[in-house]
Amino acid sequence: MLDDPRSHGLWEKTAPPAPKTKPLTGDRTADVVIIGGGYTGLSSALHLAEAGRSVILLEAKEVGFGGAGRNVGLINAGMWVMPDDLPGELGEIHGERLLNLLGNGPQTVMEIIDRHGIECELTRTGTLHCAVGDAGLKEVEERARQWQKRGAPVEVLDAAETERRIGTRAYHGALLDRRAGTLQPLAYARGLAHAATRAGAILHTASPVIAWQQQKGRHIVSTGAGSVTADWVIVATDAYTTGPFEQVRREQVYLPYFNLATVPLSDNLRRSILPEREGCWDTKEILSSFRMDAKGRLVFGSVGALRGTGTGIHKNWARRALKRLFPQLGEIAFEAEWYGQIGMTDNALPRFHKFAERVVGFSGYNGRGISPGTVFGKVLAAHVLGEMREADLPLPLTDPKEPPLRALKEAYYEAGAQIAHLAGERF
Repeated sequence: MLDDPRSHGLWEKTAPPAPKTKPLTGDRTADVVIIGGGYTGLSSALHLAEAGRSVILLEAKEVGFGGAGRNVGLINAGMWVMPDDLPGELGEIHGERLLNLLGNGPQTVMEIIDRHGIECELTRTGTLHCAVGDAGLKEVEERARQWQKRGAPVEVLDAAETERRIGTRAYHGALLDRRAGTLQPLAYARGLAHAATRAGAILHTASPVIAWQQQKGRHIVSTGAGSVTADWVIVATDAYTTGPFEQVRREQVYLPYFNLATVPLSDNLRRSILPEREGCWDTKEILSSFRMDAKGRLVFGSVGALRGTGTGIHKNWARRALKRLFPQLGEIAFEAEWYGQIGMTDNALPRFHKFAERVVGFSGYNGRGISPGTVFGKVLAAHVLGEMREADLPLPLTDPKEPPLRALKEAYYEAGAQIAHLAGERF
């Protein structure tokens, strides 16, 4: 994307094309202007257009350019935070409300995919949170217990069943979440864009927003080459935010994350490694994630940026890690490599912000963008339509607040991942 093979890697190579778009020129009007062409913005555009509202979406680069087009493709339920901890973080009402919404999030994603015929390599076989050591097993057992008491279809697998499903003896067990699945993330974003366009939304790419002002009770959003005047503004740019709402970016600490994709595996290897194609991630502090795509490529990732010295360090670590996890692979070539930035909030939970009257947005997905982004986009549409009051939203209203030492933390995470991977998997 934008002539950079390390921005979207395999997903750019295998995703169907996005709808044809062009930059915004001239002055336009709409009921709602949406800033950002990721899952939240596209879901909002789709649901608003289906309800008969006039919608113009402005994307600075291309559809799915940010985290939506770079992530590993796990449709997870919930957030990183343990379910029982959410009421303590958000209050009893918002905590349980968010748990219910995000617990059902994968189902919402899959229903949208089915309804609009989105071709995005969807699987419905669940995800596996893989337990590293006894401590990891205790963690997934506790997470399972907390979800099970809420009626969620999750279970803890023993080491033998985990080995059968994954093809490695590396884990002491795993949490199987049957609500979840996987998809091709850029293909899903582009599919949402096609659906929104068919519903009547107008999408403009290569249209970065540089200014916003209020005038006579309406909002004017400008790109330099054009402007949109609207009653509502939805800010859906998350960790890649620039321009007049950059406080959304400054509220988050960047955590770099990379993915590597092997060449397609043989049929024999595909029978022994993830035969049911669950998406996986482990319980390590510097975690790893892996899954199989539709053509049998093993996609493997971890914390780190593929730039400078990090490129060689992370790729060499990945080869060692894969050899330990799946010795049956032998020497395997990588077909694609890419990386991006995850925006992390101070409590690993998303935010709802109201920048002015009828200027709203959700952000801070902490690496869980597919399901939350989709459902929060739907929620924002309901709020704009008057179907959901601010008091009924799944998150309390907060003001953006920059964490202390943000830049230093970002440098530490990138360097720390290099140090860990330089030494990791050598013994």
